[in-house]
Amino acid sequence: MTGSAVRQPAEWEPHSAVWTAWPSHPEYWDGHIAAARQDMAGFIGALASGHGAGERVELWVDGAEAEASLNELLPVADLNIHRSAFGDIWFRDIAPIFVRNGIGGLEYRRFEYNGWGGKYVLKNDDRVAPEIARLTGMAGNSVSMVFEGGAVDANGAGLGLTTRSCLLNPNRNPGMSRESVEAVLAVHLGIEALVWLDNGLLNDHTDGHVDNIARFIAPDTVVCQHPFGNDDPNREVLLKVCRDLRAYRTPSGKSLNVVEIPSPGRVEDDNGNILPASHMNFYISNDKVLVPVFGTASEAEAVTALAGLFPGREVMGLPAKGLLMGGGTFHCITQQQPLID
Repeated sequence: MTGSAVRQPAEWEPHSAVWTAWPSHPEYWDGHIAAARQDMAGFIGALASGHGAGERVELWVDGAEAEASLNELLPVADLNIHRSAFGDIWFRDIAPIFVRNGIGGLEYRRFEYNGWGGKYVLKNDDRVAPEIARLTGMAGNSVSMVFEGGAVDANGAGLGLTTRSCLLNPNRNPGMSRESVEAVLAVHLGIEALVWLDNGLLNDHTDGHVDNIARFIAPDTVVCQHPFGNDDPNREVLLKVCRDLRAYRTPSGKSLNVVEIPSPGRVEDDNGNILPASHMNFYISNDKVLVPVFGTASEAEAVTALAGLFPGREVMGLPAKGLLMGGGTFHCITQQQPLID
Protein backbone atom coordinates (compact mmCIF):
# COMPACT_ATOMS: atom_id res chain seq x y z
CA MET A 1 0.00 0.00 0.00
CA THR A 2 1.41 3.34 -1.03
CA GLY A 3 -1.12 5.70 0.56
CA SER A 4 -3.77 5.57 3.21
CA ALA A 5 -7.35 4.49 2.48
CA VAL A 6 -8.24 4.33 -1.22
CA ARG A 7 -11.45 5.01 -3.14
CA GLN A 8 -12.49 3.99 -6.63
CA PRO A 9 -13.95 7.16 -8.15
CA ALA A 10 -17.34 7.08 -9.80
CA GLU A 11 -17.20 7.12 -13.58
CA TRP A 12 -18.84 10.55 -13.78
CA GLU A 13 -15.96 12.15 -11.85
CA PRO A 14 -13.42 13.99 -14.05
CA HIS A 15 -11.03 11.93 -16.18
CA SER A 16 -7.62 12.81 -17.54
CA ALA A 17 -7.69 9.96 -20.08
CA VAL A 18 -9.45 6.85 -21.25
CA TRP A 19 -7.56 3.66 -22.17
CA THR A 20 -8.92 1.51 -24.96
CA ALA A 21 -7.75 -0.55 -27.96
CA TRP A 22 -8.36 -0.99 -31.68
CA PRO A 23 -9.67 -4.41 -32.83
CA SER A 24 -6.44 -5.87 -34.12
CA HIS A 25 -6.73 -9.65 -34.39
CA PRO A 26 -9.19 -11.09 -36.95
CA GLU A 27 -8.89 -14.57 -35.44
CA TYR A 28 -10.79 -13.40 -32.35
CA TRP A 29 -13.72 -11.91 -34.28
CA ASP A 30 -15.09 -14.80 -36.35
CA GLY A 31 -15.47 -12.72 -39.50
CA HIS A 32 -16.88 -9.64 -37.76
CA ILE A 33 -13.76 -7.52 -37.30
CA ALA A 34 -14.68 -5.05 -40.06
CA ALA A 35 -18.01 -4.32 -38.38
CA ALA A 36 -16.30 -4.04 -35.01
CA ARG A 37 -13.82 -1.54 -36.43
CA GLN A 38 -16.62 0.57 -37.88
CA ASP A 39 -18.32 0.69 -34.48
CA MET A 40 -15.03 1.45 -32.78
CA ALA A 41 -14.30 4.29 -35.20
CA GLY A 42 -17.66 5.87 -34.39
CA PHE A 43 -17.07 5.50 -30.67
CA ILE A 44 -13.52 6.91 -30.67
CA GLY A 45 -14.49 9.66 -33.05
CA ALA A 46 -17.21 10.74 -30.60
CA LEU A 47 -14.81 10.59 -27.66
CA ALA A 48 -12.13 12.61 -29.41
CA SER A 49 -14.45 15.28 -30.84
CA GLY A 50 -16.27 18.24 -29.37
CA HIS A 51 -15.23 21.08 -27.13
CA GLY A 52 -14.85 21.76 -23.45
CA ALA A 53 -14.04 18.99 -21.01
CA GLY A 54 -13.00 16.25 -23.42
CA GLU A 55 -10.58 13.55 -22.44
CA ARG A 56 -7.40 12.15 -23.92
CA VAL A 57 -7.78 8.85 -25.78
CA GLU A 58 -4.95 6.39 -25.14
CA LEU A 59 -5.41 3.86 -27.93
CA TRP A 60 -3.54 0.56 -28.26
CA VAL A 61 -3.09 -1.00 -31.68
CA ASP A 62 -1.28 -4.25 -32.50
CA GLY A 63 0.27 -4.81 -35.92
CA ALA A 64 0.65 -3.06 -39.27
CA GLU A 65 -2.64 -4.29 -40.75
CA ALA A 66 -4.58 -3.09 -37.74
CA GLU A 67 -2.88 0.30 -37.80
CA ALA A 68 -3.62 0.67 -41.52
CA SER A 69 -7.32 0.08 -40.85
CA LEU A 70 -7.20 2.61 -38.02
CA ASN A 71 -5.64 5.23 -40.29
CA GLU A 72 -8.27 4.55 -42.94
CA LEU A 73 -11.26 4.84 -40.60
CA LEU A 74 -9.94 7.53 -38.24
CA PRO A 75 -7.50 9.61 -40.30
CA VAL A 76 -7.76 12.83 -38.29
CA ALA A 77 -8.64 11.78 -34.77
CA ASP A 78 -6.50 13.24 -31.98
CA LEU A 79 -5.19 10.08 -30.30
CA ASN A 80 -2.20 8.88 -28.34
CA ILE A 81 -1.28 5.69 -30.18
CA HIS A 82 0.43 2.84 -28.33
CA ARG A 83 1.87 0.23 -30.69
CA SER A 84 1.96 -2.70 -28.32
CA ALA A 85 0.93 -6.33 -28.15
CA PHE A 86 -2.32 -7.24 -26.44
CA GLY A 87 -4.90 -10.00 -26.66
CA ASP A 88 -8.23 -8.30 -27.31
CA ILE A 89 -9.91 -4.98 -26.66
CA TRP A 90 -11.70 -5.63 -23.35
CA PHE A 91 -9.74 -3.08 -21.34
CA ARG A 92 -12.39 -2.76 -18.62
CA ASP A 93 -11.20 -6.18 -17.49
CA ILE A 94 -7.53 -6.40 -18.44
CA ALA A 95 -6.32 -2.85 -17.72
CA PRO A 96 -5.52 -1.72 -14.17
CA ILE A 97 -8.18 -0.03 -12.07
CA PHE A 98 -7.31 3.46 -10.84
CA VAL A 99 -8.06 4.55 -7.28
CA ARG A 100 -7.59 7.76 -5.32
CA ASN A 101 -5.47 7.52 -2.22
CA GLY A 102 -5.74 9.44 1.02
CA ILE A 103 -3.22 12.10 0.01
CA GLY A 104 -4.91 13.27 -3.19
CA GLY A 105 -3.00 11.14 -5.68
CA LEU A 106 -3.80 8.17 -7.89
CA GLU A 107 -2.68 4.57 -7.60
CA TYR A 108 -3.43 1.50 -9.67
CA ARG A 109 -4.74 -1.91 -8.64
CA ARG A 110 -3.87 -4.95 -10.72
CA PHE A 111 -6.13 -7.88 -10.01
CA GLU A 112 -5.53 -11.38 -11.34
CA TYR A 113 -7.32 -12.19 -14.58
CA ASN A 114 -8.12 -15.66 -15.91
CA GLY A 115 -10.09 -15.01 -19.10
CA TRP A 116 -13.54 -14.88 -17.48
CA GLY A 117 -13.20 -18.19 -15.73
CA GLY A 118 -10.83 -19.75 -18.25
CA LYS A 119 -13.13 -19.34 -21.27
CA TYR A 120 -10.98 -16.86 -23.24
CA VAL A 121 -7.34 -16.85 -22.19
CA LEU A 122 -5.64 -14.79 -24.90
CA LYS A 123 -1.96 -14.30 -25.55
CA ASN A 124 -0.60 -10.92 -24.35
CA ASP A 125 -3.68 -9.89 -22.33
CA ASP A 126 -1.44 -10.16 -19.28
CA ARG A 127 0.88 -7.47 -20.70
CA VAL A 128 -1.69 -4.69 -20.67
CA ALA A 129 -2.00 -3.86 -16.97
CA PRO A 130 1.72 -3.73 -16.16
CA GLU A 131 2.46 -1.68 -19.28
CA ILE A 132 -0.24 0.88 -18.49
CA ALA A 133 1.08 1.08 -14.94
CA ARG A 134 4.55 1.75 -16.35
CA LEU A 135 3.31 4.36 -18.83
CA THR A 136 1.39 6.28 -16.17
CA GLY A 137 4.30 6.14 -13.72
CA MET A 138 1.92 5.46 -10.86
CA ALA A 139 2.58 3.43 -7.78
CA GLY A 140 0.16 0.63 -7.00
CA ASN A 141 -0.47 -2.90 -5.88
CA SER A 142 -1.11 -6.30 -7.36
CA VAL A 143 -4.05 -8.06 -5.72
CA SER A 144 -4.17 -11.85 -5.36
CA MET A 145 -7.82 -12.29 -6.33
CA VAL A 146 -9.31 -12.96 -9.76
CA PHE A 147 -11.48 -9.98 -10.63
CA GLU A 148 -12.57 -7.95 -13.65
CA GLY A 149 -13.48 -4.29 -13.74
CA GLY A 150 -16.88 -4.98 -15.31
CA ALA A 151 -17.87 -7.13 -12.33
CA VAL A 152 -18.51 -4.12 -10.06
CA ASP A 153 -19.96 -0.67 -10.69
CA ALA A 154 -18.97 1.86 -8.00
CA ASN A 155 -20.78 4.99 -6.84
CA GLY A 156 -17.57 6.67 -5.64
CA ALA A 157 -18.84 6.79 -2.07
CA GLY A 158 -18.24 3.25 -0.88
CA LEU A 159 -21.14 1.38 -2.50
CA GLY A 160 -20.93 -1.02 -5.42
CA LEU A 161 -23.18 -3.16 -7.61
CA THR A 162 -22.25 -6.73 -8.49
CA THR A 163 -23.67 -10.17 -9.36
CA ARG A 164 -23.36 -13.47 -7.55
CA SER A 165 -23.17 -15.32 -10.87
CA CYS A 166 -19.84 -13.62 -11.62
CA LEU A 167 -18.12 -12.56 -8.44
CA LEU A 168 -18.94 -15.75 -6.50
CA ASN A 169 -18.47 -18.07 -9.47
CA PRO A 170 -16.12 -20.96 -8.55
CA ASN A 171 -14.34 -20.49 -11.90
CA ARG A 172 -12.81 -17.29 -10.47
CA ASN A 173 -11.84 -17.84 -6.84
CA PRO A 174 -12.93 -21.33 -5.79
CA GLY A 175 -13.70 -21.58 -2.10
CA MET A 176 -13.58 -17.82 -1.54
CA SER A 177 -16.55 -16.65 0.50
CA ARG A 178 -18.72 -13.62 -0.09
CA GLU A 179 -17.27 -12.06 3.05
CA SER A 180 -13.71 -12.59 1.83
CA VAL A 181 -14.49 -11.01 -1.54
CA GLU A 182 -16.08 -8.04 0.18
CA ALA A 183 -13.05 -7.62 2.43
CA VAL A 184 -10.61 -7.52 -0.52
CA LEU A 185 -12.70 -4.95 -2.41
CA ALA A 186 -13.02 -2.81 0.72
CA VAL A 187 -9.24 -2.66 1.12
CA HIS A 188 -8.27 -2.20 -2.52
CA LEU A 189 -11.21 -0.28 -4.06
CA GLY A 190 -12.72 1.35 -1.00
CA ILE A 191 -16.06 -0.40 -1.61
CA GLU A 192 -17.54 -0.80 1.85
CA ALA A 193 -20.86 -2.39 0.84
CA LEU A 194 -22.09 -4.32 -2.19
CA VAL A 195 -25.54 -4.67 -3.70
CA TRP A 196 -25.60 -8.36 -4.62
CA LEU A 197 -27.77 -9.05 -7.66
CA ASP A 198 -28.25 -12.61 -8.86
CA ASN A 199 -27.61 -13.09 -12.57
CA GLY A 200 -26.50 -11.23 -15.66
CA LEU A 201 -27.72 -11.48 -19.25
CA LEU A 202 -28.26 -14.64 -21.22
CA ASN A 203 -25.13 -15.73 -23.16
CA ASP A 204 -22.88 -13.19 -21.44
CA HIS A 205 -19.52 -14.96 -21.48
CA THR A 206 -18.39 -12.96 -18.44
CA ASP A 207 -20.88 -14.97 -16.33
CA GLY A 208 -22.93 -11.85 -15.75
CA HIS A 209 -21.00 -8.60 -15.47
CA VAL A 210 -23.11 -6.02 -13.68
CA ASP A 211 -22.27 -3.27 -16.20
CA ASN A 212 -24.74 -4.97 -18.55
CA ILE A 213 -27.68 -4.88 -16.13
CA ALA A 214 -27.38 -1.92 -13.70
CA ARG A 215 -25.29 1.22 -13.35
CA PHE A 216 -24.87 4.03 -10.85
CA ILE A 217 -25.46 7.47 -12.35
CA ALA A 218 -25.27 9.33 -9.01
CA PRO A 219 -24.26 8.23 -5.50
CA ASP A 220 -27.83 7.22 -4.62
CA THR A 221 -29.29 6.60 -8.10
CA VAL A 222 -29.16 3.43 -10.20
CA VAL A 223 -30.44 2.89 -13.72
CA CYS A 224 -31.57 -0.54 -14.90
CA GLN A 225 -33.66 -1.93 -17.76
CA HIS A 226 -37.19 -3.25 -18.01
CA PRO A 227 -37.95 -5.87 -20.67
CA PHE A 228 -38.87 -4.70 -24.15
CA GLY A 229 -41.16 -6.84 -26.27
CA ASN A 230 -42.86 -10.12 -25.48
CA ASP A 231 -39.83 -12.04 -26.70
CA ASP A 232 -37.19 -10.29 -24.57
CA PRO A 233 -34.88 -13.21 -23.67
CA ASN A 234 -33.87 -11.56 -20.39
CA ARG A 235 -37.38 -10.73 -19.16
CA GLU A 236 -37.21 -12.52 -15.81
CA VAL A 237 -33.62 -11.48 -15.11
CA LEU A 238 -34.34 -7.80 -15.78
CA LEU A 239 -37.53 -7.77 -13.72
CA LYS A 240 -35.71 -9.32 -10.77
CA VAL A 241 -32.81 -6.84 -11.06
CA CYS A 242 -35.25 -3.94 -10.78
CA ARG A 243 -37.09 -5.55 -7.85
CA ASP A 244 -33.88 -6.29 -5.97
CA LEU A 245 -32.56 -2.77 -6.46
CA ARG A 246 -35.79 -1.29 -5.14
CA ALA A 247 -35.70 -3.60 -2.11
CA TYR A 248 -32.08 -2.86 -1.21
CA ARG A 249 -31.25 -0.74 1.82
CA THR A 250 -27.83 0.77 2.43
CA PRO A 251 -26.03 0.05 5.72
CA SER A 252 -27.58 3.28 7.03
CA GLY A 253 -31.06 2.11 6.03
CA LYS A 254 -31.59 4.29 2.96
CA SER A 255 -33.14 3.08 -0.28
CA LEU A 256 -31.77 3.71 -3.77
CA ASN A 257 -33.40 5.84 -6.41
CA VAL A 258 -34.06 3.34 -9.19
CA VAL A 259 -34.74 4.52 -12.75
CA GLU A 260 -35.81 2.10 -15.49
CA ILE A 261 -35.27 2.41 -19.23
CA PRO A 262 -36.25 -0.10 -21.92
CA SER A 263 -33.86 -2.87 -22.83
CA PRO A 264 -32.92 -3.46 -26.48
CA GLY A 265 -35.15 -6.54 -26.40
CA ARG A 266 -34.26 -9.55 -28.50
CA VAL A 267 -31.02 -9.12 -30.47
CA GLU A 268 -29.66 -12.06 -32.49
CA ASP A 269 -26.61 -12.83 -34.56
CA ASP A 270 -26.86 -14.06 -38.17
CA ASN A 271 -27.50 -17.61 -36.95
CA GLY A 272 -30.33 -16.71 -34.60
CA ASN A 273 -28.27 -16.92 -31.42
CA ILE A 274 -29.21 -14.52 -28.63
CA LEU A 275 -26.64 -11.76 -28.05
CA PRO A 276 -26.15 -10.07 -24.63
CA ALA A 277 -27.24 -6.65 -25.90
CA SER A 278 -27.65 -3.91 -23.31
CA HIS A 279 -28.01 -0.14 -23.18
CA MET A 280 -26.40 -0.30 -19.71
CA ASN A 281 -22.96 -0.73 -21.24
CA PHE A 282 -22.66 3.02 -21.81
CA TYR A 283 -19.44 4.93 -21.17
CA ILE A 284 -19.53 8.20 -19.20
CA SER A 285 -16.86 10.56 -20.52
CA ASN A 286 -16.14 14.08 -19.28
CA ASP A 287 -18.66 15.67 -21.64
CA LYS A 288 -20.65 12.81 -23.16
CA VAL A 289 -22.47 9.58 -22.42
CA LEU A 290 -21.98 7.12 -25.28
CA VAL A 291 -24.77 4.54 -25.37
CA PRO A 292 -24.62 1.29 -27.37
CA VAL A 293 -27.58 0.78 -29.70
CA PHE A 294 -28.41 -2.17 -31.94
CA GLY A 295 -31.06 -1.05 -34.39
CA THR A 296 -33.98 -2.07 -32.17
CA ALA A 297 -37.32 -0.30 -31.79
CA SER A 298 -36.64 0.76 -28.19
CA GLU A 299 -33.33 2.53 -28.70
CA ALA A 300 -34.66 6.06 -29.23
CA GLU A 301 -36.71 5.84 -26.02
CA ALA A 302 -33.73 4.46 -24.11
CA VAL A 303 -31.33 7.18 -25.30
CA THR A 304 -33.88 9.92 -24.61
CA ALA A 305 -34.44 8.59 -21.10
CA LEU A 306 -30.70 8.52 -20.40
CA ALA A 307 -30.34 12.06 -21.77
CA GLY A 308 -32.68 13.25 -19.05
CA LEU A 309 -30.46 11.66 -16.41
CA PHE A 310 -27.21 13.36 -17.45
CA PRO A 311 -27.70 17.14 -17.51
CA GLY A 312 -24.58 18.85 -18.78
CA ARG A 313 -23.47 15.90 -20.89
CA GLU A 314 -24.35 15.08 -24.48
CA VAL A 315 -25.96 11.64 -24.61
CA MET A 316 -25.38 9.84 -27.91
CA GLY A 317 -26.63 6.49 -29.16
CA LEU A 318 -23.95 4.84 -31.30
CA PRO A 319 -24.10 1.58 -33.31
CA ALA A 320 -22.49 -1.28 -31.42
CA LYS A 321 -23.71 -4.61 -32.83
CA GLY A 322 -20.38 -5.21 -34.58
CA LEU A 323 -18.55 -4.86 -31.27
CA LEU A 324 -21.18 -6.99 -29.53
CA MET A 325 -20.28 -9.88 -31.84
CA GLY A 326 -17.06 -10.05 -29.82
CA GLY A 327 -18.95 -10.13 -26.52
CA GLY A 328 -19.24 -6.55 -25.27
CA THR A 329 -19.59 -2.90 -26.14
CA PHE A 330 -18.47 0.55 -24.96
CA HIS A 331 -18.02 0.06 -21.23
CA CYS A 332 -16.28 -3.26 -21.79
CA ILE A 333 -13.64 -1.71 -24.06
CA THR A 334 -12.68 1.24 -21.85
CA GLN A 335 -10.91 1.99 -18.59
CA GLN A 336 -11.00 5.58 -17.41
CA GLN A 337 -8.05 7.29 -15.73
CA PRO A 338 -9.34 9.80 -13.16
CA LEU A 339 -8.00 13.32 -12.97
CA ILE A 340 -5.57 13.82 -10.12
CA ASP A 341 -7.04 16.02 -7.38
